[in-house]
Amino acid sequence: MTTPIDRNTELADAGLFEDLAQPSQAQVQQAQAKMARKQGQGTPRLQQPNRAQIELRASDLESLLAQDHRARLVWGYVVHQDLSRLIETIKARGSTAGRAAIDPRILFALWLYATLEGMGSGREVARLSQEHDAYRWICGGVSVNYHALNDFRAGNVELMDELLTDNVAALAAAGAISLERVAQDGMRVRADAGAASFRRQVSLDEHLKEASELVQTLKTQAQIDPGLARRQAQAAQLRAAQEREERIRQALKQLPEVAAAKKRNGSKAEDARASTTDADARVMKMGDGGFRPAFNVQFATTCEEQVIVGMDVVNAGSDMAQLSPMVEQVEKRLGRSPDEWLVDGGFPAHGQIDAVAGKTEVYAPVPEPKARKDGKKDEQDNEMAQDKDKHQPKPGDSEAVAQWRARMASDEAKEIYKQRAATAECVNAQARNRGLLRMPVRGLAKVRSVVGLFVLAHNLMRTAVLAPQLIGWGTGPFAMAAQAA
Repeated sequence: MTTPIDRNTELADAGLFEDLAQPSQAQVQQAQAKMARKQGQGTPRLQQPNRAQIELRASDLESLLAQDHRARLVWGYVVHQDLSRLIETIKARGSTAGRAAIDPRILFALWLYATLEGMGSGREVARLSQEHDAYRWICGGVSVNYHALNDFRAGNVELMDELLTDNVAALAAAGAISLERVAQDGMRVRADAGAASFRRQVSLDEHLKEASELVQTLKTQAQIDPGLARRQAQAAQLRAAQEREERIRQALKQLPEVAAAKKRNGSKAEDARASTTDADARVMKMGDGGFRPAFNVQFATTCEEQVIVGMDVVNAGSDMAQLSPMVEQVEKRLGRSPDEWLVDGGFPAHGQIDAVAGKTEVYAPVPEPKARKDGKKDEQDNEMAQDKDKHQPKPGDSEAVAQWRARMASDEAKEIYKQRAATAECVNAQARNRGLLRMPVRGLAKVRSVVGLFVLAHNLMRTAVLAPQLIGWGTGPFAMAAQAA
């Protein structure tokens, strides 16, 4: 083995270190002795990781989270909400037989926190409730399963609506929000249905006949076969067949509505198709220009505070008929309508503007006059329409529509309208960042319940900034960070 001294000697012989003094014989012997002692001591001792070692740690859940952790914010909001409608349905009372039910506040808090963290899977939330400190803190030792979690998320549309009303009413009573200006926008969210599940009348009738025959066959086999294991398997097959049969029936019920919508849009009613997976879903044009099964999620948001004061989910691909219902909804929640209502060009149908006249002032872009194939203006304009400004009243315009046209001609109105995108698009982007990309449930009612969770999660973060006292939230680092954001 060549030592460093020997190596240096070789290099010195090669003339590389001519300017350096040569080591003495004593130094060489000393270095060789030191190296020999190291080799005789054996290999180095190192502390290596042992991840199979079992550890016992004594700690309480309360000490796992900082005082300004987001999970505490969520729980502080939940404990202030009225969940009596859920508690009243619990059957395990007093000495009555039965297992104690999971506190609805735990399920609600888990989903709110999961929504804020962008988590949308019930199975994943159930797993995190066993492994993640924040979820474990919310559970407080209570075991939850994904069935209970999914049932809570999908089956409380009325509760979500009531909590949204209570939330915005409390913010308004505290002076945290004003209804001077509200922006409304629609967002297409992918439905939990495949494009191939949409079928026409003839195909649906055939599938319904096959499904009905399968149900009858499985019922007959269940009566004949006495084996327990076999009966259990047949029962599962029968439930699946009955569910499919019911979905096909629901799709057939939706066909007339789809056909009527196609007829209004100038398409053939015979081309109407409904999904056998989610009968409430409709094929819509998405933001990327493609067409996919989706739902139309509507948000109405205050421009100054960015608090959602109105929410709805419809299965119409157009926003044209959504203005008036949302104004009425906000008026019902807060007792009055906003002073100004900002929408994009897809909303201001003349009938909708007339419906909200006297309630609010609509700010929306005035469309350009439609041109016919021969290059002339649309027939609804008079002969001199091409020489008129689009903001001038047109023949047949109601007073409300004429006022809207004139209003949008001013520079002030154009400056006000700029707030629409800054408000509505921001809220939509935050919802998508939290996972509102594809619906995890099927059916309009369940979809509304899921969207309600996103709305409450959004408003919770705004409440922490605008009126933290409503949820018992202080001025810790997290609250300060929320305000800075």
